[in-house]
Amino acid sequence: MPIMNYRTVATHFLFWAVYFLYVWLPEGNINDKYWEYFLQACCLVPVVMAGTYYTIYITVERFLFSKKPIYFWMSLAASMIVFGLMRRAIFLEVIYPMLHPDKLDEHLLYYPKIMMGAVQVHLIASVGAMIHLIGKWKEQQHISEKLKKEKVAAELELLKSQVQPHFIFNTLNNIYMLSMKGSPQTSDMIYRLSSLLSYMLYDSKQHFIDIDKEIDYIKNYIDLEKIRYGNRLDIQLNIAKAIKNINIPPLLYLPLVENAFKHGARNAVQDSWIHIDITLKKNILTFKIENSICDSDGYNMGLGGGLGLGNLKRRLEIHYGAHFELKTMREDNTFLSVLKLDTKQANTEGATVIKNEDLKIENSKRHEEVGVLLKSLMPVLKF
Repeated sequence: MPIMNYRTVATHFLFWAVYFLYVWLPEGNINDKYWEYFLQACCLVPVVMAGTYYTIYITVERFLFSKKPIYFWMSLAASMIVFGLMRRAIFLEVIYPMLHPDKLDEHLLYYPKIMMGAVQVHLIASVGAMIHLIGKWKEQQHISEKLKKEKVAAELELLKSQVQPHFIFNTLNNIYMLSMKGSPQTSDMIYRLSSLLSYMLYDSKQHFIDIDKEIDYIKNYIDLEKIRYGNRLDIQLNIAKAIKNINIPPLLYLPLVENAFKHGARNAVQDSWIHIDITLKKNILTFKIENSICDSDGYNMGLGGGLGLGNLKRRLEIHYGAHFELKTMREDNTFLSVLKLDTKQANTEGATVIKNEDLKIENSKRHEEVGVLLKSLMPVLKF
């Protein structure tokens, strides 16, 4: 029998206490022989307890759960015979002399009463087994839910890790090109990159984060790109004032912003533009990004057109289920992406939300750590 915790022991004790009272009090009250029927209950209840635990832990767990049907039926038959005989023997040796002396001449091997006793024992055993199986089912459900959450968490970390190296590689390439030209903007790019790395290395470990930090991250990313493209790129970022105290998954908008630069500004031979609008209407948070594209860009920028957008859709499915809408469309020389989220339907169970006011001191330490990381890259970048 497995080791039981206090809650299980208390449940078993309560079950048998109720059963004991059921066996004792009704007949004792009818015949006004409380002491005699108390002794009868003391003799019969242990037999039923033994039959119940044998049924649960031997017949069911050892044979039924192990898919040994022959042993299961053999064990059940043996249990009915043994406990039926035990109950019959207790009646003949203890209960009949005390309550029914007129029945002392009955034979031990009176099969109808043996079978009746066996059925009575196993009726209670079946109730106990049913309660035990319900408990096992709930335990398995709990384990299954826990494993499911762990799997989802691991999948989310994998999806985020697939985004980060791609972004870092592109940004370091930009810094490298500026450093080769001796651009005075290089130091500013390093500062902004340190802020981005701090966000990606630390804050993005959270499941959900305040949207203000995500917007700051997008602003730093845009500023890095504006340094690279200069006046030939027109970027507009419009954010509704009502967007406050909203939590979203970190790095959520990065694939859409990267997509706009990759297939808009980077391929353009003339002036290009990117327009971003973030609005909130009731509970629906809308992120809309539209960018110019050149005629020669034949890349399929639908949901299946890249690792970043594919990862984004999977993350949205995990966090929002069916409560999101992601559309991409191309018209003439423009490309539009629209992401709508129902902020009241986010799966935030187990998620820790970062509060800006709690991070002021911590953020300064993070920037110092990231600064050390960037300094180690300087020889490679030939600063």
